[in-house]
Amino acid sequence: MSNETNQQWGGRFSEPTDAFVARFTASVDFDRRLYKQDIQGSIAHARMLEKVGVLTEKERDDIIRGLGEIRIEIERGEFEWSVELEDVHMNIEAALTKKIGITGKKLHTGRSRNDQVATDIRLYMRDEIDLVLSEISRLQHGLLELAEREADTIMPGFTHLQTAQPVTFGHHLMAWFEMLSRDYERFADCRKRVNVMPLGAAALAGTTYPIDRAYTAELLQFDTPAGNSLDAVSDRDFAIEFCAAASVLLMHMTRMSEELVLWTSAQFNFINLPDRFCTGSSIMPQKKNPDVPELVRGKSGRVYGHLMSLLTLMKSQPLAYNKDNQEDKEPLFDAVDTVKGCLRAFADMVPAIEARKDDMREAARRGFSTATDLADYLVRKGVPFRDAHEIVGQSVAYGIKSGKDLSEMTLEELQQFSDTIADDVFDVLTLEGSVAARNHIGGTAPDQVRAAVDRGRELLASRGD
Repeated sequence: MSNETNQQWGGRFSEPTDAFVARFTASVDFDRRLYKQDIQGSIAHARMLEKVGVLTEKERDDIIRGLGEIRIEIERGEFEWSVELEDVHMNIEAALTKKIGITGKKLHTGRSRNDQVATDIRLYMRDEIDLVLSEISRLQHGLLELAEREADTIMPGFTHLQTAQPVTFGHHLMAWFEMLSRDYERFADCRKRVNVMPLGAAALAGTTYPIDRAYTAELLQFDTPAGNSLDAVSDRDFAIEFCAAASVLLMHMTRMSEELVLWTSAQFNFINLPDRFCTGSSIMPQKKNPDVPELVRGKSGRVYGHLMSLLTLMKSQPLAYNKDNQEDKEPLFDAVDTVKGCLRAFADMVPAIEARKDDMREAARRGFSTATDLADYLVRKGVPFRDAHEIVGQSVAYGIKSGKDLSEMTLEELQQFSDTIADDVFDVLTLEGSVAARNHIGGTAPDQVRAAVDRGRELLASRGD
């Protein structure tokens, strides 16, 4: 390491930073991914400084030109990052000064690394949330396509993982669609609080220069400048909120994953996943493992951990900025990468799911899934519900002993439990009759599934997806 102090801030210091401390405190190895946002923010800041008379037009143009060249160098892999310069901000500023001379040193007028990094992270988060929203929509499009295709496919609906009532596969898929719609809303709502500009807060108290924060916010497409300089540089609640929304999303995706894993097993055999989303075994040649849903299920732990990490990071921090906040980036970046990866995998996979309709139907036929329909039938005939419940329970017990489903029993067999039962009972004991009878908004009837798909497409169209 150089014997000189860091020229970006070293005037106060009489000796160089210890080599280990320099490495320990540096963030450039991970915050360099913010280079686009850092350059974007710096260009807007330079434009604003020229507008208020702090920079000349030539100085502004030199800065913008130099930053543009630096971006190209970074994207080509030609930029030399330095740990001694600590972070992405100082690396870029030092390169700018080297490139255009003393004018590069004027760029930092009226700002601090504190408001600069907070701005960069918000710009980054805004971009990444937009990508997450796009991937959620892509997954929802795939679900709509599959749900429409399987609107008539009958499968067992479960509670406690026990056969409960018959539903349609399309209806089940639309439940996933509804979960994702709420997830989309959470991220969209989070974006509103992300899109507030800290730049101009400087270190913590604002600046004495005649800055125009509204103009800078307009250039960077922020909704508004942050209203308090102390808060603007010190809080990371927007990153915590993102990880909270990501945790709920991953929780939903683990539920989907668990069902996909179960359904692909030989014990269920409800669906087939294309080979490109699965792997085999190194020792068991018959195996086809649903690795994508399994891995998504496992990756939820990373995102949950990042949420707790950020909550703990912010816990008990006094105002304003503290070095602790350097630790916000790695968990946040990994949470972003994990969420985008999981969504991409599912959005690619879901439309390719193949339903094994016969196996689904056979599973729905077993387990007395139309028992509730028989109870409803008796109630419509005037039997009190509790009495109807008892009658159906006796019928099921008989079915277990005789090895017959309710729909397989003769009229005489059913009438031994209630003489109210007549020939028309078989209209409600069929699987098709059961699902068709639930023909109301939110119900599992095929017509309602198609209507839900139509509403889903309208929703996505209203979002511009």
